[in-house]
Amino acid sequence: MADEVVLLNFWLSPFGMRLRIALAEKGIKHEYKEEDLNNKSPLLLKSNPVHKKIPVLIHNGKPVSESLIALQYIDETWNDKAPLLPSDPCLRSQARFWADFVDKKVAHFGWKVCTTKGEEQDAAKKALHDCLELLEGELGEKPYFGGESFGLVDVTLVPCYGWLSLYQKFGNFIVEAEHPVLIAWGKRCLQKESVSKSLPDQQKLYDYVVQRRKELGIE
Repeated sequence: MADEVVLLNFWLSPFGMRLRIALAEKGIKHEYKEEDLNNKSPLLLKSNPVHKKIPVLIHNGKPVSESLIALQYIDETWNDKAPLLPSDPCLRSQARFWADFVDKKVAHFGWKVCTTKGEEQDAAKKALHDCLELLEGELGEKPYFGGESFGLVDVTLVPCYGWLSLYQKFGNFIVEAEHPVLIAWGKRCLQKESVSKSLPDQQKLYDYVVQRRKELGIE
């Protein structure tokens, strides 16, 4: 019997983009279900009753919540193609560390850069800059965080690359000049079809953030 794979997601979520990229890398066909976060579906509430958040991966009726956990589930379940984690235990632990760092820091501070102003935005900009600097140091001269292979940290971080233009637009955050190593890495990742087809349309993303800023009274 063929695997039944469903992804519950909201289109702009960088966390859901990770799963779309990983599934594409593995060549796993899935049904994509867009969620209305103001009117969450019974399936989402049933599948993730604790946090009630997207994304949720449902494999043969069994839900897996939290994007980093779901990424590792995907890697372990479909382990015959495009491994996201290296075989060496030490390298695996390092990849998990940096993926967790991205998960807790980059998207959080990036969203604050786009949706705050004044001192709060300035603090978010500094924190984001520091995070990106640390990530550049970890990447070094490697083509990917996983070395020669596109791996867990790359999949975790690359959805945020699609937000860089918004960091610049709304936060006057100069990315290309200050973080050229990450820019080059992002362009390299975009050459992969799994990435380019999973990132959202830039104009649609911009329009959403403008509307959100109006709702927050920033515009």
